Amino acid sequence: MDSPTKAISQPDISWHALGFEDALGKLGSTPKGLSQPEAERRLLQYGFNELQQEKPKSKIRIFIEQFRELLVIILIAAAVISFAVGEFIDAAVIIVIVILDGILGFVQEYRAEKAIEALKKLTSPETIVIRDGKEQKILSKQLVPGDIVALEEGSRVPADLRLIEVVSLKIDESSLTGESFPVEKKPDVFSEDTPLADRKNLAFMSSIVTFGRGKGVVIGTGMHTEIGRIAHLIQSTVDEPTPLQKKLAVFGKHLTYIILGIIAIVIALGILRGNPIIDMFIAGIALAVAAIPEGLPAIVTITLALGLQKLTKRNAIVRKLPAVETLGSVSVICSDKTGTLTKDEMTITRIYCNSQKILVTGKGYETHGSFYQDKKIMDAANDRQLRMLLSYGTLCNNAKLDGSTLIGDPTEGAIVVAASKAGITRELIESQYPRIGEVPFSSERKMMTTVHKSGKSFLVCSKGAPEIMLEKCDRIYDSGKVQKLTPALTKKMLDLNLEMTGRALRVLAVTYNETPERPKEPEEGLIFLGLVGMIDPPREGVKEEIARCREAGIKAVMITGDHKNTAVAVAKQIGMIQDGSDSVLTGAELEKISEDELVKMVEDIHVYARVNPEQKVKILSAFKKRNHIVAMTGDGVNDAPALKRADIGVAMGIKGTDVAKEASDMVLADDNFASIVAAVEGGRHIYDNINKFIRYLLTSNTGEVLIIFLGMLLGMPLPLVAIQLLWVNLVTDGLPALALGVDPAGRDIMKRPPRNPKEHILSRDMAIAIVMIAGMMAAGVLWIFYTTLVDQGWTPGTPIFLSGPNQSPDWLIHAYKYALTMSFTAVVVFEMFNVFNHRNLKGTLIAAGGPLANRKLVLAVLISFGLQLIVIYIPALDAIFETVELSLNDWIKILSVSFAALVVFQMKQFITSRKRSKSS
Repeated sequence: MDSPTKAISQPDISWHALGFEDALGKLGSTPKGLSQPEAERRLLQYGFNELQQEKPKSKIRIFIEQFRELLVIILIAAAVISFAVGEFIDAAVIIVIVILDGILGFVQEYRAEKAIEALKKLTSPETIVIRDGKEQKILSKQLVPGDIVALEEGSRVPADLRLIEVVSLKIDESSLTGESFPVEKKPDVFSEDTPLADRKNLAFMSSIVTFGRGKGVVIGTGMHTEIGRIAHLIQSTVDEPTPLQKKLAVFGKHLTYIILGIIAIVIALGILRGNPIIDMFIAGIALAVAAIPEGLPAIVTITLALGLQKLTKRNAIVRKLPAVETLGSVSVICSDKTGTLTKDEMTITRIYCNSQKILVTGKGYETHGSFYQDKKIMDAANDRQLRMLLSYGTLCNNAKLDGSTLIGDPTEGAIVVAASKAGITRELIESQYPRIGEVPFSSERKMMTTVHKSGKSFLVCSKGAPEIMLEKCDRIYDSGKVQKLTPALTKKMLDLNLEMTGRALRVLAVTYNETPERPKEPEEGLIFLGLVGMIDPPREGVKEEIARCREAGIKAVMITGDHKNTAVAVAKQIGMIQDGSDSVLTGAELEKISEDELVKMVEDIHVYARVNPEQKVKILSAFKKRNHIVAMTGDGVNDAPALKRADIGVAMGIKGTDVAKEASDMVLADDNFASIVAAVEGGRHIYDNINKFIRYLLTSNTGEVLIIFLGMLLGMPLPLVAIQLLWVNLVTDGLPALALGVDPAGRDIMKRPPRNPKEHILSRDMAIAIVMIAGMMAAGVLWIFYTTLVDQGWTPGTPIFLSGPNQSPDWLIHAYKYALTMSFTAVVVFEMFNVFNHRNLKGTLIAAGGPLANRKLVLAVLISFGLQLIVIYIPALDAIFETVELSLNDWIKILSVSFAALVVFQMKQFITSRKRSKSS
């Protein structure tokens, strides 16, 4: 078939509020389906039933857009000019850094496209459709509005459907709505304001049939389905730059203006004093290279990459490099409940039988666990009534357990697992009581019954809603005997049911009957055995990790599509809320609240229940308006828009959908909430280290600028020539800065609040450090340079020319090179001491474990120092770097001045940290 024309809009109708006859009428269809010619006509009209991707930007445009930042443009200009004046090495280094950043940005532009491709993979390739009154199998993409689709157990719903026929139909919509249980479907009519998750007469594209069968008429295809709306949300959500990217962009602009001003002054002063224009121009270029930390982007990238590797070892797989630093500034974690805070494994935790309240332990679908009564462990193997309840519950069951993997309905699976804990296996019990009949569960009857052969007699096993099962019972088994079910006992069972549901447990009653002949009405005259209460339990360790988040100043919030009572119960168990009434908001309530009202109250809400994907984005937007850095965890299709909208999206690796993974910044390999907290801790550590080398680079580079700038203002010859500045940047901005990037974490890393998102890179502490260290560096180096020149016979104010018609005398040129070598070496040594000033941003070097705590840093300093010795003492390099050999006395002078600056700054850090600890 030819490709259909561009899809036109499909009608936006409240299908759940229409009877199926009315729905068929509006769609021009019948229970026998469309005719083949009509289906082909509609395919041309509406287009294929597939998710369309909005037209992407061209590859060339994406690549060019990576180079629009002002700092990047300045670096490119500096590289071009450096190349023009013969500084090929520096030009090459700058170009490599810029291209590397451009490639990284280019690769990240394909995130939305990958998310859409993952959504496409979720749709089933083939489906059973009724056309011309006959069932036939077609490609799912050929479905059109009005088609009649047949659903079977295990199949994936191929489009949005209005159900017209159901037989015990249950559909797993957890990946779309967040509902932790399969939804029982019915063809009834619902009111127009019914929330999405409660529209039980609809089936949604990509959801999975877990039980029963049914038929439905297609009401929406492709982008006009609920999953299509999510795809549109993903496309329309723009990726935002991370906090560090935003700060570096602003800082880069300010830094550029300052640099250009200083360069202009230096060049002008030099020319006015008679220096050759070309020499001053080269000096200006060198000053620009010294001032702009061109190694910063590369060091940031490498530090983030190294941090990424460490996080991977802690089960946090970071897909997008900048997310590593974003983790460190997270102030809110918005987490889905099902599968994230909980195990997504229904588990029986309480049983009532034989007048006993029994507590059941164990994790999810693991078959290890115990039974407790009055805090004492029970011998389940010898408790006849408990074994009867679990055995008969297992017989009335279609779920299977394969190791720790459940096949079938989660509610039924919970009974099979509980029975296994008591040593009862499905295979053994079914061999003793083979099934010969079944009355399937239905939402109308709210019960299921099976009939089994028991020797020469028959055994009836039934389970269902307690209130329904009690109506079917006239007797109760208690204390080892069958007795009459009195109104008082019925009320007692109903009260116990209310008590268990109040704990957010899903409660089932188990009943049975024994008859000499096969019963004609198996669901009458039953004997009540007891109650089982189950819940999707919290993940192990979640409570402790949420408490750790609270200590770290991070707000943990639950956003779920599940019911309010269930969400509140889980939130209380994990310590997320204390008083559920004041900390919970439902989707229906959220719908009535304006965005401004939500912004005012968002800080006080800890649980959001029964919400849809659009509302999740609304919640995240409210937190962002309160200047929070938000992380969103999730695993379902419904989480994808919020994962992209969040500052950092965290998807589950085991149970997460491809859609969630592609839309996320980070994937948890073990689906463990503890790994999120570990990742946040790692992010803080990485950001601390980034701040350390940023402060180191800025203090060092500012010191270099001040040396040139103040030297010119004071009428001195250039204290450093261009090649020396380039060498200083190469030796001091490389290995030592990288070594700071792997500095050990501070002890208080998870005992302090998150950084203020509005905090600038140039914070008050950093500004003080820059002024103090750069000032000491400039003063010390200029003093060494000036005194060395004067000691060699130079008269202040006398110009020095190394070449040209006005070339200075040889003795003066030698004196100048001697002074240059002293200042050149003093800068390198000063910066090697300076790097240790930044191992502790808030305290002293001793408090950070001393200078040897980071052995990589010590090695980097030794290598840099060794390279400087090579430049000084290898004669072949003298002419290139304008150096001469230094004596022992020269080294004593250099080391004394440089080390004194380290001591002074450490004294300042000690005094500041003492004041800070007293005030706190």
